[in-house]
Amino acid sequence: MKLRTIWTEKMRFTTKSSTHEVPMDAKRPIGEDAALNPKELVLAGLSGCTAMDVVALLRKYRQTAETFEVEAETTLTDKYPAVFQKVSLRYIVKGNVEAPKLIEAVTLSQTKFCGVSAMIAKAAPIEYVVELNGEEIQRGNAHF
Repeated sequence: MKLRTIWTEKMRFTTKSSTHEVPMDAKRPIGEDAALNPKELVLAGLSGCTAMDVVALLRKYRQTAETFEVEAETTLTDKYPAVFQKVSLRYIVKGNVEAPKLIEAVTLSQTKFCGVSAMIAKAAPIEYVVELNGEEIQRGNAHF
C-alpha cells in the first residue's frame, strides 16, 4: 500500500493512491471544514472495514439485508496529541436477516477479520451494538 498526500491550499490536502483520491481539511478556525479531517478518515476507515466484512459474510450466509449502516463515534483524549479514547460502533440492519447470522458476522469482524479494528483496538477500546429491524440484539467489544 502506498499513498501520497499533497497540499492543495490553506489547510486542504488531497491523498492519492494509484487509482483514487480523497480530500482532507482541518476544522475551523484552522481550516475551512471542507472535507473530512484526518481523524474522521481513520474512523471512516474503521467503519468501512467492518462494514465490508459484515456485508461480505452476510452474502456468504445468504442473508438479505435491505439496508445496512454502521454509525461510528469516538471520544478524544484531552491532552495532546489528542487520540481516540474509546470507539463506539452501532450496526443498523434492516431486512430478512437471521439474528444469529448477523451476530456471527459482526463478532467475526470484531475478533478476527477487520484489520483497522485490530489496529485501533491496540490503542482504544472498541464497543459495539448490533440492531436488527429496530431491536438491539447484541452488545460486545472488539478483541483480537
